[in-house]
Amino acid sequence: MIGVSNRKLLFVLGPVTGLVMFGAVVMIAMFLTNREYTPPYRAPAAVVDPTPRAGGLEAERAAAEAAARATPYVEAEYRAFPVVGSRVAIWAVAQLHLLFAAFVLAVPIFAVLIEAIGYKTGDKRYDRLAYEFTKLLSVSFSLTATFGAFLTFMLIALYPKFTNYLMSVFSPTFLPYVLLFFAEAAFLYTYYYGWGKFHPLVHLGLGLGLNLVGTAIMLIANAWLTFMMSPNGISDSGALISTWEAVYNFTWMPINVHRVIANVAFGGSVAAAYAAFKFLHATTDEERAHYDWMGYIGNFVAIIAFLPLPFAGYWLAREIYAYSQTLGLTMMGGAFSWLFIIQAVLIGNLFLAANYYLWLGMGRVQGVQPLQKFIKYLLIAIALCFMVWATPRSIIATVSELRAMGGSAHPILGFLGVMSAKNTAVNILILTTFMSFLLYRRTGKIAAVAWAKVGHGAQLAIFAGTAIFVIFLGIYGYFVEASVRIGLSVPQVSSVLFAMVAITVIDVFLFRKPKLTGETRWGRMPAISQYVLIFIAVTFTWLMGLMGYVRSGLRQHWHVYGVIRDTSPDAFTPTLGFATIVVSGTVLAFFLLIGFVFWITSLHDRPDYATLSQPTARAAIPAPLEGHTRA
Repeated sequence: MIGVSNRKLLFVLGPVTGLVMFGAVVMIAMFLTNREYTPPYRAPAAVVDPTPRAGGLEAERAAAEAAARATPYVEAEYRAFPVVGSRVAIWAVAQLHLLFAAFVLAVPIFAVLIEAIGYKTGDKRYDRLAYEFTKLLSVSFSLTATFGAFLTFMLIALYPKFTNYLMSVFSPTFLPYVLLFFAEAAFLYTYYYGWGKFHPLVHLGLGLGLNLVGTAIMLIANAWLTFMMSPNGISDSGALISTWEAVYNFTWMPINVHRVIANVAFGGSVAAAYAAFKFLHATTDEERAHYDWMGYIGNFVAIIAFLPLPFAGYWLAREIYAYSQTLGLTMMGGAFSWLFIIQAVLIGNLFLAANYYLWLGMGRVQGVQPLQKFIKYLLIAIALCFMVWATPRSIIATVSELRAMGGSAHPILGFLGVMSAKNTAVNILILTTFMSFLLYRRTGKIAAVAWAKVGHGAQLAIFAGTAIFVIFLGIYGYFVEASVRIGLSVPQVSSVLFAMVAITVIDVFLFRKPKLTGETRWGRMPAISQYVLIFIAVTFTWLMGLMGYVRSGLRQHWHVYGVIRDTSPDAFTPTLGFATIVVSGTVLAFFLLIGFVFWITSLHDRPDYATLSQPTARAAIPAPLEGHTRA
């Protein structure tokens, strides 16, 4: 009975409770709504007259919008790059692109030559060495293309008007350039990934095609940059007359020859630095022997290409003088003259380091080497030539010092600052380095031919006669006019080249079947020798960056010399300190990137991760023989 009553009570109270709760919710909502902010009533804008201020603002906005729509298109001449400025940004990217391009163009040249030697002799070591060089190309080619694309975009963005002018002059060369670039990629990757997959002659043909296409690309690009320094094939106002004449300008062929030689020397030095990197990380005698030999070959290529490089540089400088005496005077006697003192210091260090490496290399051969006693005389000659070459014509001095000297030139040392002394010094330096290499080549060998004494005498006579002739012409240059003095460099260069060729030919026949006094032990080199190779590569790179700045900076405030003036905020010649900072920064960036290339390349020789992660299986212990017990 009580349960029934409770159910009736719940039936009545349920709806009542629901109504009470609903009423409470309504009251809370009304309370909150009454306290909500309500904006005051405003009449519609259409029926209210605007205030003068509002009308003025609206009119100003409409006028600004109309003016913006009526603005005509005007092509920007320059745009600014944040923080460093447009010139430094273009400078750094262009230098990095050129350094990687030089490496990619140079390595295939001696890689194909080494492969051909291996095919001719049947020695598999040469084939392995050529493949080791080629492994460096894959990542380097990608970085070259990346920096090239970056440079193109930056030129279009930061120097649009000048870039448009160059495109109007050289547009016929763009399609061949692009097609050659695709062909280079095809040859490169087929040559690399096809190693051992084709007949050796077919593979050598691929390497030859790679070199020809790469050289053609370089020739086209050189036309663009040399046109800026020595324009040709255009009118006085810059209108195009002949694309071919614009390509074949006054400095195009000298820069082609100079760059081919410099690229080979640079590529050889960087490849030798890679071998030094691998040598220092080698864990076995076999690896050290291989990479010691690889470093020797790379350094040999660098030195052989480096010896004629000053002659090619002289030809380029002479053509610059012939095109414009103003450019020539600016280069050698004006704002850039002190950069050539820095160049002399760098090249002198290169010669010292190259000779030091050769002298260390004599220690590879067993036994006492009698030729090592001549090293001190060669070192004295190299040091003296180095000092003459690095002596400036004008000395930075105080007022009292200038008065004491009677001018900016030292009364005695000033005679060593002119080109007669410097040309003589560099020719003797080249000749001495060549003889140093000749002594290294003879280490551990004795000529066994019957005419050995006559051959040695002939070589010594050629060397001494050439040195005396070069020194005589250098002294004679002080007593003739400037035009005659400049011409004396030609017989100096010719005589040195003749001496190197003649002595080499005699030496080849003299040591065809020599008597060996000791065995060459590859890999038996001190660690310092490998750091010398790295030093040579860094110095080569720094030198290329510095000379690249000199060549481009000669134009000063001209984009195209005498035709298109540079009116940007950067149209001034930077100080030597600032230029060297930028060059040093690009060199540092290049070696950080080339170190990354070395690391990527070294991954090729590492075992797979799965192999490394597997636990080493324990060697099974053989059961004792029947009838025997373990000790």
